[in-house]
Amino acid sequence: MSTVFVTGFPGFLGSELLPRLLARSADTSAVCLVQPRWAGLARERLAALQLAEPRLRDRVRLVEGDIVLPDLGLGRERRRLADRITEIHHLAAIYDLAVPREVGLHVNRNGTRHVLALAREAPRLRRLHYVSTCYVSGRHAGIFREEDLEKGQAFNNFYEETKYLAEVAVREAMDGGLPVTVYRPSIVAGDAATGATQKLDGPYWIVRYLLRQPPVALLPLVGDPAASRLNVVPRDFVVAAIAHLSALPHAAGRTYQLADPDPPTVAEAVAALAAEAGRRLVTVRVPRKAAKAALRRVPGLRLLTGFPAEALDYFDHPTHYAVDAARTDLAGTGISVPPFARRAGPLVRWTREHRRTRSRPMA
Repeated sequence: MSTVFVTGFPGFLGSELLPRLLARSADTSAVCLVQPRWAGLARERLAALQLAEPRLRDRVRLVEGDIVLPDLGLGRERRRLADRITEIHHLAAIYDLAVPREVGLHVNRNGTRHVLALAREAPRLRRLHYVSTCYVSGRHAGIFREEDLEKGQAFNNFYEETKYLAEVAVREAMDGGLPVTVYRPSIVAGDAATGATQKLDGPYWIVRYLLRQPPVALLPLVGDPAASRLNVVPRDFVVAAIAHLSALPHAAGRTYQLADPDPPTVAEAVAALAAEAGRRLVTVRVPRKAAKAALRRVPGLRLLTGFPAEALDYFDHPTHYAVDAARTDLAGTGISVPPFARRAGPLVRWTREHRRTRSRPMA
C-alpha cells in the first residue's frame, strides 16, 4: 500500500493533480494537508472529485495543518504519518507577486524546510516532488537551464526570492541524499481547451483590460514587446507533465522546467488576445520603472487598469528557459504546450464568461 502526502490541496494545481496520482494504482491512498481556513472548500472539492470519479472514494483523507508550523500542525499524528508516507508532493506556497518578504520567507522557505524535515523522517519515502517556479531565475539575462539555480541573479520581488531560497533548501537536501524531483512551471494559466482557472491573473489581466476597452483599444506596453517573450503554459500541461514525470524512477535528482519552448513575443501574445477579444489594438511603449511607479503612486490607476505594478516585470523579462530534460522525458507522451495563438481564444472566452472570478492568491 502506497501513501501520497500532498500539500497545496485544494489549490489550482493540487486539485487537478490529486486524481491523477491516485489513478496510477488502486492500492494508492492520499493524505492532503489542508489549512483550517480552506477546510470547507477542500471538502467540497474532494466531494466533487469523488462524484466525478467514484474510484477515489475512501482513498483520500484530509488533515488540517499548515506548512508554516514546524510539525505541520500534525501533532501526535506526525510520527504515524511519517512511517506510512511513500511519496510527497509539495505544492503549497504563497503565489503572490506582492508578498511581503517576511511572509514569503515564512511560507515559501520555512514551509518547505518543514516538509523536508518530514521527508527525512519517512523511512519508506521513495521521492519528494517539489513544485518550484521558473522565476527562481530572477532577472538572469539569457538562457536559464534546468540545472541552473545560483547565478547571482537579482529578483523582481520577494515571491521570486523566497521561492529561490526554498529551492536552495531543496537542492541542499538532494545533495544530502534525499530523493527529490523539482518542477519549475512558468506562468500557469487555465486549461488549454477551456481557459478555466481559479483566479484571473497573468494573461487574464490583459484580457480583462481589453474587454473593458472600446473597439479600438489603447494598451501601454513596457520594454520592447517585439523582443521580450511571455512564457505562459496551461494548467493541464503542467499537471499532466508532473503526473508523468513523477512516475519515472530516473527522474529522482532531476529538475524539469515546464515552460513553453517557443513562447510568443509580448507583441504577438497581446495581438492574439486582442483579436480574440474583438479589439483593434493600438500600443504605446512606456518605460517599465516609470509605469510601475505610476501604478503605485497615481490614485485610482491600479483600479482603472486592473494591473498590479509587480506584473509589469514579466512583460519585459530577459530570461529564456531551456527545457531539455522535460522535452526528453516527455517525448512520445503527447504532453506538450500548444501554441499560444491556439490558447488565446479559450482564455478570452473564459474571462468574458467569468468576470467575477477572484484574482487574489490562495495562501
